[in-house]
Amino acid sequence: MGCSGCRVRFNFGKVLSKVSVFFTMVLIFTYFFYCLTGLCESAPRALYSQQALDYDILDDHRRILDDLRPSPRLLPDASSYWNRTATADAEQVDAPGQQHQQQPVSDNGIPVSNTFGTKRFPQAIIIGVKKGGTRALLEFLRIHPDVRAVGAEPHFFDRFYDKGLEWYRNLMPRTLDGQITMEKTPSYFVTKEAPSRVCTMNCQTKLIVVVRDPVTRAVSDYTQTLSKNPGLPSFQSLALKNSSTGLIDTTWSAVRIGLYAKHLENWLQYFPLSHFLFVSGERLVSDPAGEMGRVQDFLGLKRVVSEKHFYFNQTKGFPCLKKPEGSSRPRCLGKSKGRPHPQISPKVLQRLRDFYRPFNHRFYQMSGQDFGWD
Repeated sequence: MGCSGCRVRFNFGKVLSKVSVFFTMVLIFTYFFYCLTGLCESAPRALYSQQALDYDILDDHRRILDDLRPSPRLLPDASSYWNRTATADAEQVDAPGQQHQQQPVSDNGIPVSNTFGTKRFPQAIIIGVKKGGTRALLEFLRIHPDVRAVGAEPHFFDRFYDKGLEWYRNLMPRTLDGQITMEKTPSYFVTKEAPSRVCTMNCQTKLIVVVRDPVTRAVSDYTQTLSKNPGLPSFQSLALKNSSTGLIDTTWSAVRIGLYAKHLENWLQYFPLSHFLFVSGERLVSDPAGEMGRVQDFLGLKRVVSEKHFYFNQTKGFPCLKKPEGSSRPRCLGKSKGRPHPQISPKVLQRLRDFYRPFNHRFYQMSGQDFGWD
């Protein structure tokens, strides 16, 4: 009995010793975890700007989230969309002058600090045109380390202007000194009120218009709408008021958008021609590096985006970005881009070309560029 009691006490002592060691290790691990967390949060923000690779990886995560977000135009109220997706690039705003502070979260849902950089009104806006190549241009620009852009289209100057300029500013990503804030909403170019509203914000804003052969653009516009609404009437019935007379129906938005000269006249009432850059949608496909060189010069940026960033995707029929270092695949625009166009009567297409010809020539004169669509 005596020896048995000794063994029990001896075993109990070993168990107690192991438990003590386990809890000691837990305490040490917890101590180091909080020390490291505090050290990271207290590190000078300048260190992050110097770590270009880490910053680019973080920005790529944000871009992916931006691309996954639904466009505000698909929702009845853009404010509810932005309020539900408060991230490091967007803060919730309840009313002009009254900001609801909400702690931003990282991609994995963990709260992160967001005192990095400043939210500014965009110094440059891609204002048009729909189906001209605006998304490609924005994605190409976002490679540049000195460009920060909103991923989704804000539609502020055409649909949500009543939300106020402070609401708009809070949609912008934070930027450092020397970086450019940008956004793109192609419908601005054809919105009558947009020029005066943009000028109210800042009459020095740089404006980029991506244009494309208006006939091809109209067919592409129709193709996109048809993919969402298979019961859409034929292109011919929408483009022509009367098939026998061949009169073009300019009330159809797909046709009206291509009247570039008329829309530009509206903008030139508020902005000088020097504030515009007209990018060829065709050359953005055939020579993306060349067009991007012009864009970077216009924005006052160093020519960082060049031939080395692109390759031509034969399947899609347009250029894609080569895969970034450390990535498993290249970056191409989504499935909604490069859709095959439906067959349309050559006579209808020729009638459209004849209709657009005088407007195209007028646009060439106004912009100082011959885009060769005729």
